[in-house]
Amino acid sequence: MHLIEQHASFGGTQSVFRHTSKTLACDMNFGIFIPVHAEGTKMPVIYWLSGLTCTEQNFITKAGAQAYAAERNVILVTPDTSPRGDDVADDSAYDLGKGAGFYLNATEAPWASHFRMYDYIVEELPALIESNFPANKTRSIMGHSMGGHGALTIALKNPGRYRAVSAFSPIVAPSQVPWGEKAFSAYLGPNRDTWKQYDATALLASATERLPILIDQGDADDFLLTQLKPELFTAEAARHNHKVTLNLRPGYDHSFYFIASFIGEHIAHHAAALKA
Repeated sequence: MHLIEQHASFGGTQSVFRHTSKTLACDMNFGIFIPVHAEGTKMPVIYWLSGLTCTEQNFITKAGAQAYAAERNVILVTPDTSPRGDDVADDSAYDLGKGAGFYLNATEAPWASHFRMYDYIVEELPALIESNFPANKTRSIMGHSMGGHGALTIALKNPGRYRAVSAFSPIVAPSQVPWGEKAFSAYLGPNRDTWKQYDATALLASATERLPILIDQGDADDFLLTQLKPELFTAEAARHNHKVTLNLRPGYDHSFYFIASFIGEHIAHHAAALKA
């Protein structure tokens, strides 16, 4: 692991590190914001998962989250969205391959050898963070679009591992929308039953934990009706007695302007749960 960049930010530090991932069999970058803290103090961690085409850079430079994390005394960790490198399989389209890891463990060639973002986010990265930084084992998770899908599915599949979960404009039912159908067909194969293990709406039926779920969605989002469809998730959550707060924000789109407008509320949601 070595330092790529570091900047003073709201009394703390915003850094980017690179390390060799055994899970993904390539080098990976991640961003980490560490608030000012007393020597020997360990703080809870919020993991942010970004969307299609993003790297670790988009959130740390555009969301304005550091001020809120500093105020709440929580660490923010921002991984890349897929494996990277010359040996990693790719596709010419923006919604498959590099930048489009979909936070799952691929089973199909040529993706299976590197595209194991689920294991990376759930196991390898937290172990790295908790071993090398002033982080305790109290975690929460959030994300945007493809990353919102990742945050919801990872939280639902790992009861007891996270204190809170939230999402901006998440792909809540990837098995039922074009982005998910394309990615799941490539990464997981044609059997739709296997897709359910990475579909947040499908996972609600078997969820054994009832973390309150916070979702923000802009009603001017170009992808709302074709790719996101939050109503599928909220209807299924109601069927299974799972509390979901869906804020439909008038006039907001799919961009980081939207995320920056409400990231403070999301970090407050996480901080309250992390420190309960």
